[in-house]
Amino acid sequence: MKRCLLLLRQLLEYGAFLTFVLAIRLLPFRLTVLLARSLAWLFCNVLPRKWTRYEVAAENLRAAFGAEFDDQRVHRTIFGMWEHLFRMVCEMVQLPGRFRLERCRDVLDFEGHERCIAAVLSGRPVLFLGGHFGNWEVTVNSFGAFGFPGAVVARDLDNQWLHRWFERYRESTGNTLMSKNGAGSGIADVLERSGFVSMLCDQDAGSRGVYVPFFGRPASTFRSLAILALQHDALVVVGGAYRLADQQGACWARFCLITEDVIDPREYADADGVQLISERYTAALERIVRRAPEQYFWVHRRWKSQPGQRRRRLPRLVHDATAG
Repeated sequence: MKRCLLLLRQLLEYGAFLTFVLAIRLLPFRLTVLLARSLAWLFCNVLPRKWTRYEVAAENLRAAFGAEFDDQRVHRTIFGMWEHLFRMVCEMVQLPGRFRLERCRDVLDFEGHERCIAAVLSGRPVLFLGGHFGNWEVTVNSFGAFGFPGAVVARDLDNQWLHRWFERYRESTGNTLMSKNGAGSGIADVLERSGFVSMLCDQDAGSRGVYVPFFGRPASTFRSLAILALQHDALVVVGGAYRLADQQGACWARFCLITEDVIDPREYADADGVQLISERYTAALERIVRRAPEQYFWVHRRWKSQPGQRRRRLPRLVHDATAG
């Protein structure tokens, strides 16, 4: 009975999602911008702040920018964040009909692309690292469309029909969706074949992460990315796609596809490579976020874990009870 109810709920969710997708595909560009702005106003000024994690975002912004951001600028940035996220959802739905390789200049500007091209043509495996910044779906789809498809690491969605929709969407330009759960061996296989892997790298890694500066504060960062680069001699390309200011009379949004840094693990063969590579790609991500802070997802608790925090005993007890 519970399974039947779950399936019914998921089908209703999927039906509502498809209705939304159809409506957004039919909306003119200017109306999607107005819709995103209206929803952002609702989230910032009407809904309870606990629901929208307003205080979490405000705390993160103050921690990142300090006195540079007064209360008004914090509020404007949070409003801009929600407007950006709602616009991103609309852009994702409309992207297949708006982005064509032969007309990519209508949608994309490029910065640092020479280094990125050199990396993908090097014959070595490449890790593409980004964060919850700008429109990361544009980044992933662009590389597939340009003839450099790879594995895209993402979390599985609970709703199986929604998951399949997003899987088809992300694989429409030749990429392969890889589940974040247990992705280590799959990533290693792709890198062994000198392939490309894309993932987001800006979430808290817990007490077992390596601590590196992010906006001047220690942030727990996953060790595995630097370890993969070192073990597989993989180049690390840090970048993203952020939305540019709307042009008068524009038919759709424009984005800057930026390569902020290319990290060669060979430079760290005789040093603490895990620490130094993690510091370098996190610093590159910070520089990207500073370009357009309102296009970063500030509701993540990026500094949740701090050095010196005691680990919870329960996981250790469970480990001891099941070991051997």
